[in-house]
Amino acid sequence: MKDEDEVVSVIEEIEDPAPPGEEGSAPPVPRAKAVVEAPDANEPPAPEESVTDLQGFWELAQRYADLGTINAIMGEGWGEAVPPPAWSFGDTPEMADELLGLVLEGKKTATSSLRRDYERANEPLPKPGELSIILDSEGIPRVLVRDTQVLVLPFHSVTEEQAAAEGEGDLTLTYWREGHIAFWKKAGVTIDRDTQVVYEQFEVLYPKM
Repeated sequence: MKDEDEVVSVIEEIEDPAPPGEEGSAPPVPRAKAVVEAPDANEPPAPEESVTDLQGFWELAQRYADLGTINAIMGEGWGEAVPPPAWSFGDTPEMADELLGLVLEGKKTATSSLRRDYERANEPLPKPGELSIILDSEGIPRVLVRDTQVLVLPFHSVTEEQAAAEGEGDLTLTYWREGHIAFWKKAGVTIDRDTQVVYEQFEVLYPKM
């Protein structure tokens, strides 16, 4: 265990996306075969562009990911693009949709998970600049986000400001602690002050807020 004032690791905050091809949870993708001009970031997508499948969502949303040239093409056209990891919030359909709603309302810009879960799954920790797609309770892709900051720190070191950024309940640190202790307890995990938490701050890239 680390001393209570020591943060296990801090992955520095960034403003620009990580260069393509760096290590991370998403598979590396080859450089685009052609340069595609990005659309106006403030121009809303046409109604017919709404999609419900992951591949179609990524083909649409990647244009808003500040990629410059499309570098997610593997073969003939966009149909071979590799989407970033996709996931949903919580452990119930209700929680998935509730927290997704907070993201879409601009109230939720952070989320937390346990470091032990990454270790047990033999998965790398997320990094600033990485993209992911948030699904609703029916597995439909709804939001493309990019991590802007990733911290690994003891449970007791999460601050009031960090708790409020998760957008849940009354936004207090007390609510955050009680809610997360109860949530992880359901998964059979007993939380103490030194339990390692992976805290991610993210920005919504698509749909445009």
